[in-house]
Amino acid sequence: MPLPLIPLIIGGAAALAGAGGVGAGIHGAVKMKDAKDTMESADRRHRRNIARFEEKNTLTTTTMDNLGKLELEILSGFEKFVDVFEQIANKPEFKTIIKGNVSLPKYNKEELQNVSVGAGVLLGGLGGAAMGTAGGFAAAGATTSAVMALGTASTGTAIASLSGAAATNATLAALGGGALAAGGGGMALGSAILGGATLGVGLLVGGIIFNVTGKKLSEKADEAWAQMKKAEAEIDRICPYLEELETTANKYYATLNSVNVLYKKNFELLDSMVNVLDRRDYNTFSEKEKLVVENTVRLVGLLYEMCKVQLVLKSEGEQLNRINYDDIIASTENAGRVIEQVA
Repeated sequence: MPLPLIPLIIGGAAALAGAGGVGAGIHGAVKMKDAKDTMESADRRHRRNIARFEEKNTLTTTTMDNLGKLELEILSGFEKFVDVFEQIANKPEFKTIIKGNVSLPKYNKEELQNVSVGAGVLLGGLGGAAMGTAGGFAAAGATTSAVMALGTASTGTAIASLSGAAATNATLAALGGGALAAGGGGMALGSAILGGATLGVGLLVGGIIFNVTGKKLSEKADEAWAQMKKAEAEIDRICPYLEELETTANKYYATLNSVNVLYKKNFELLDSMVNVLDRRDYNTFSEKEKLVVENTVRLVGLLYEMCKVQLVLKSEGEQLNRINYDDIIASTENAGRVIEQVA
């Protein structure tokens, strides 16, 4: 007996619909797994990128802080030099000193005293300042920062309340992405430059997988991946810059420290001549003693100029600020010539 046609058609349709439902369910599950895998992959990759950035940033910040602190320590010590040097009677004016192709500024008592006090103010503020503050002074030129930190009102009263962080905020620009906030991470470009490109980890993992389904989940996964790639591009741009700045600062630190060691050696001789041997009349000095005086003055002038160099120059817009290679190289070469002449 033939089967009734209508029940057969209905049964077949139901079977097909059931199979289609299973197929759609499997397809949806696959899409959800793919989206979940994409989001977790983006999360892992972003975490690696951030770790790479943080490593470069910490190393650069530490190196710049070391340089800035050394510069401030050198400048703050000039007051001792002035105290000893001013005890010498009948000394020449020591105008601009030129030897070979090296020119150093003339001795200026007031400038040295001012920069020494200003540097002391900044050093005093470093204790509670954020990481990167001292490096900010090196970036802008510690000599200039120290003079600005001293500051004078119309009465000539020193503004001694200026802290290191406040001075940073008032006198320096960030290495990129706008003004440096007081205590705002110093060299860190992360939050300012990465901005909205930085992924919130919560977007990538956890409950979101269970709260959205199908097409919406795939869209979220694509969005997360796009954000990760945008942040990665910024990090790829910043990291080589930080690495180059760290290398440059390290080399400058080494040169500056060499000059400072030579200065300390000569200053100790000068201090001994004046305060131990009681030699205070330049007219009675031997040629060797006169050379000690001249060399010490020259080294003070060199250190003053070296600490004036801005390691970083402000760029326009969203461009990373430029490393000041021209002045850094000129200052380093000048230091090398002086070291050869004095050592």
